[in-house]
Amino acid sequence: MSTVALGLLIPFAGTTLGAAMVFLLKDEISPNLRKLLLGFASGVMIAAVMWSLLIPSIDMAESQGIVFSWLPAAVGFAVGIAFLLLLDSVIPHLHSNSDEPEGMQSNFKKSTMIILAITLHNIPEGMAVGVVLAGMIEGVSSITVASALALAIGIAIQNIPEGAIVSAPLRLAGNSRMKAFIGGTLSGIVEPITAIITILLIHITLPALPYILAFAAGSMMYVVVEELLPDMQDGEHSNIGIIGVALGFIMMMVMGSALG
Repeated sequence: MSTVALGLLIPFAGTTLGAAMVFLLKDEISPNLRKLLLGFASGVMIAAVMWSLLIPSIDMAESQGIVFSWLPAAVGFAVGIAFLLLLDSVIPHLHSNSDEPEGMQSNFKKSTMIILAITLHNIPEGMAVGVVLAGMIEGVSSITVASALALAIGIAIQNIPEGAIVSAPLRLAGNSRMKAFIGGTLSGIVEPITAIITILLIHITLPALPYILAFAAGSMMYVVVEELLPDMQDGEHSNIGIIGVALGFIMMMVMGSALG
């Protein structure tokens, strides 16, 4: 159970560490550093989708005797994309270059919208951790302790820039450093909560585990394509974000392959 506790706490620790950067920053995150962090987060999540979610989904489908072992992965991935697309259409959220009408944006303070966006996107990440930990508890052969911790660490690493991206604008909006830190930290609290709920429900829905893994993969990929990559390209052109993507992808790929 100590492994489960670590798996639940590690991603939240990443958000907390990122939010703590507000105590080190004099003003705001520099554009190049922001691009690098967003790119790194994107690379980590893309690799996690493959090595920690989709491949285990296909392996589990094969072990369950499903003829088309790729089918649960394809269906779950598509539903995950559709789910986040639906949420993004009904819940106002913030893009750095948002085209939404000013009247809609005026319904929320900018800082509140940032927290809402990051919190919304932490839901599938918490689900991914919960699914993998539940699979480990149930003894699914394709999910090991190492792979479960690798996913938790990978998500924690990509949570660091998310925590910073939340806390820094809160500070610039006039909040104290402590309030900005607390706001950034709370944006990640949904991850362990979602993970725990997923673990509790997985005992009932274990046969659907391949679909749920792929659902989390689709949700995470949507976040990368819809949120992280466009924000990474915002402003003056720079290749620093691409370097971040490569570094994050390679790191998570190595973790997923070597440790899993």
